[in-house]
Amino acid sequence: MIKVLVSDALSQEGLKIFNDSKELTVDVKTDLKPEALKEIIKDYDALVVRSATKVNKDIIQAATKLKVIGRAGVGLDNVDLEAATAKGIIVMNTPAGNTISTAEHTFSMILALSRNIAQANASTKKGEWKRSKFMGVELYNKILGIVGFGRIGSEVAKRALSFGMRVLAFDPFLSAQVAEGLGVESAELKKVLQESDYITVHTPLTDETRHMISDKEFAMMKNNVRIVNCARGGIIDEAALVKAVKEGKVAGAAMDVFENEPLSAESELLKLDNVITTPHLGASTEEAQVNVAIEVAEIVRDALLGRGIRNAANYPCLEAEVCKILNPYIILGEKLGMFAAQLVEGRFEELVINYSGQITKYDLSSLTLALAKGLLTPILKETVNFVNGVSLLKERGIKLRESKSAQEGEFVNLIQLEIKTDKESKSICGTLSSNKQPRIVKIDDYYLELYPIGEMVFIRNWDKPGLIGSLGTFMGKNGINIAAMTFGRDKPGGKAISVLNVDSPVSPQIQDKIRELENILTVKIIRT
Repeated sequence: MIKVLVSDALSQEGLKIFNDSKELTVDVKTDLKPEALKEIIKDYDALVVRSATKVNKDIIQAATKLKVIGRAGVGLDNVDLEAATAKGIIVMNTPAGNTISTAEHTFSMILALSRNIAQANASTKKGEWKRSKFMGVELYNKILGIVGFGRIGSEVAKRALSFGMRVLAFDPFLSAQVAEGLGVESAELKKVLQESDYITVHTPLTDETRHMISDKEFAMMKNNVRIVNCARGGIIDEAALVKAVKEGKVAGAAMDVFENEPLSAESELLKLDNVITTPHLGASTEEAQVNVAIEVAEIVRDALLGRGIRNAANYPCLEAEVCKILNPYIILGEKLGMFAAQLVEGRFEELVINYSGQITKYDLSSLTLALAKGLLTPILKETVNFVNGVSLLKERGIKLRESKSAQEGEFVNLIQLEIKTDKESKSICGTLSSNKQPRIVKIDDYYLELYPIGEMVFIRNWDKPGLIGSLGTFMGKNGINIAAMTFGRDKPGGKAISVLNVDSPVSPQIQDKIRELENILTVKIIRT
């Protein structure tokens, strides 16, 4: 019998799916301490969680039979994805289940902000009748800025348009054509910040999006702007928001998520009358809870019974024998996509994937999925997986073309990714080393041998004597160990590329100092 452990509360509709499968037996054991879960996990083939259970490396190491982890929700920050992948455990989530719930909560916040609903309710219940104190504003003809235009952002836009609002949307993967078709305007972040009357964020929390709205961004905004965050705590710098509210720059804010949860009773946000706070209710509707429970039960059941894998965050579906051959290329494809996404500038318009060599005799759809996932991951984080990557590209109007050539070129097998954005075109080529490790071997016309793993310092520079020494000396003085270095140039003394694999994070301050070194043109930090 295949055993499933449900360690967080799951609706009866989800449990029924497990109970109706005669091949499965399900145990519901909630509120387990980590040590208790570690003790019993060895007996189970699948684990279903929400956000309360923390599936760390120790628990995964103790799971001798575990094949599947299902997360009833979007975020996977409570699952050690790397440890699960290393042990061959499939991790799946439910990215669509709470879309409508979160979008409706967001728009409820926008309305509450506009008409001072929470404040007026509290006042009236105290026996007061102060109509003039709670003068509101209309949404009609106002501009709503949406930062992150995925499923939830687009649903918020639909509701805003029905209220007669104009919508500006910032999303690096949203094309102008798709935006126009939806009745919104695709815009750069600066324009969204400068022109919007309301700003709502709908991005994952990543290193790039953490505090993406802080003092500098508030300074760009209109006076009396209103701010909403029902996405992830930390996208908006709470200290900067408090300052902007107190100074009168921000007329009001509505926050459902916070940098530290549960929100401390001492938080400055709670002391501001024009800030509405709710305790992470975005997905807290009866319908959303049922939807994610049904979805996670179905995908876990199907994976266990060999009916296919959907919403896998760490692996595409392949036959066992083909998997052995293509798995290193799948890893290469994902790394290639992640690297490219952080290297290029501008909005993606078209992707061309060229496969050449012996691998072309196989079905390479899994490689294309891996490339798409890697490309979108730096921005969309856990909302993209090996199943939905290509469809998310299409949703955003990004053209995708593939070509295959069985003829071997400079390399026995090669994946070439050509990217066109509204600012530049770039070509990046990857292959495997003799020990099946991913390598980037060419960027535009520059040949090199780059390990696309971990933290990298990508430098464009002049090919001048002493550069390598100055870089090494500088990094050493700042306590950063260089694990590997690679170089490529167009001609002696001309422009060159230098890439450093480093063992520790490079801070923005050190990045700025690298730019100041002689013969350095540009510096980027890339993480895969």
